[in-house]
Amino acid sequence: MGKILVTGGAGYIGSHCVLALLENGYEVVIFDNLSTGHIETVEKLKKYGHVDFVKGDLQNLSDIKSLFNLYKTDAVIHFAAFSQVGESVKNPQKYYMNNVCGTLNLLSAMLEAGVKKIVFSSTAATYGEPEYIPIDEKHPQNPINPYGQTKLMIEKIMDDYDKAYGLKSVRLRYFNVAGADSQGRVGEWHEPETHLIPNILKSTFSGGQTFKMFGTDYDTKDGTCVRDYINVEDLAQAHLLALDYLNKGGETNYFNLGTNDGNTVKEVFSACEKVTGQNIPVDICPRREGDPASLVADNTKAKSVLGWKAQNSLEYSIEKAYVWEKTLQKELINA
Repeated sequence: MGKILVTGGAGYIGSHCVLALLENGYEVVIFDNLSTGHIETVEKLKKYGHVDFVKGDLQNLSDIKSLFNLYKTDAVIHFAAFSQVGESVKNPQKYYMNNVCGTLNLLSAMLEAGVKKIVFSSTAATYGEPEYIPIDEKHPQNPINPYGQTKLMIEKIMDDYDKAYGLKSVRLRYFNVAGADSQGRVGEWHEPETHLIPNILKSTFSGGQTFKMFGTDYDTKDGTCVRDYINVEDLAQAHLLALDYLNKGGETNYFNLGTNDGNTVKEVFSACEKVTGQNIPVDICPRREGDPASLVADNTKAKSVLGWKAQNSLEYSIEKAYVWEKTLQKELINA
């Protein structure tokens, strides 16, 4: 099937994508600086297929060039990026250097090695405040934070690299990712954790903190923000389909990945209480700056062009995330 380079493969979404690649007969090279990913995740992944691991940083051009000299790869799936919106506002330089300059180094090394196919982890944050819901790919891209700006810049760079050098890309614009591997092998493991579902679940463990709910006065059905939650295994399948699309000669393209449906924070909270069977303590806090009231994807294009569809429900994602969180808590205690 060939060898695929996965940058950021030791992280949350990257590790699920590596599993999906291995299960479909691909060999994988993971390139990761382990700043947010974990070597324990890489060791687990090695049990399920042929995985080589190279520790390196995309900000060092020599690191990525030497990888392409060592391994002949057919395509790249690019996850490596910093992704905390709040941090990007406080420290934009960190985000522009890592996300944009790092990607430029990656593309430069790819061109030198003659690798002309890349699947890129983009984001719904490139759209900014929604002008209409659900958001389709024709929606204007006006990011409201440096994180979204970095991803949009990379998309524009990829358009120019296609025109000039024939480097073909698929950009997958994710909405909110949730869940964990259905067999409990990998899952979400961030320090600090900023995502809604794992933070609610963490509140159920001894020493857990009261869950903070930000903003209950939005113009939504229950006053809390609406988000589109996509299961991480469904997301991983989209990367395989994008790779297949490029392998069959597909042109540079971009797709929204979401469910066409939204859930409020209160609905997610209730679903977490139902799955865990616990009453979770909650603190109602004021709105956070820059949180749009509603973000929901129109995924029609991904369905029609890639043949992709979201299969797993929010409750299923929460169930798998809870199983993983229990495993993680045990591993951290025993570490």
